[in-house]
Amino acid sequence: MMGTASWLFWALLSAVFAALTAIFAKIGIRGVDSDLATLIRTGIIGVVLSLFVWLGGKWSNPLQLSGKTWLFLGLSGIATGLSWACYFRALQMGEASKVAPVDKLSLVLVAVFAVIFLGERPAPREWLGIALVACGVVVLAFKR
Repeated sequence: MMGTASWLFWALLSAVFAALTAIFAKIGIRGVDSDLATLIRTGIIGVVLSLFVWLGGKWSNPLQLSGKTWLFLGLSGIATGLSWACYFRALQMGEASKVAPVDKLSLVLVAVFAVIFLGERPAPREWLGIALVACGVVVLAFKR
């Protein structure tokens, strides 16, 4: 149970910070190009994560990582950058209360991609939750 509690704690904390990200970004991008805002945010993230790695004594030589690790971390980084750029542009044009829920459609896509690419098999109860998220996204995206 401790393993479940541990990942759940961090996932919930991630959700809190993601919510704050949307609110702070919506306020911060007023009058600023969304791509420039994303670049500034990314630079700050680099500094913060560098401090986490350094202060936590977690530094190791990245050149010793396998080619496969570099490839997939690189692809993940590219996807993250594109996601952030699109998210900031959407936030600049739309309301945070509409943009953020649509962005959470990624949860549904992660489940589908995990089945296709990772061989994961969510239980029927989990699929129900995923479907409910998808329905919630549709309801929130098209509110008037």
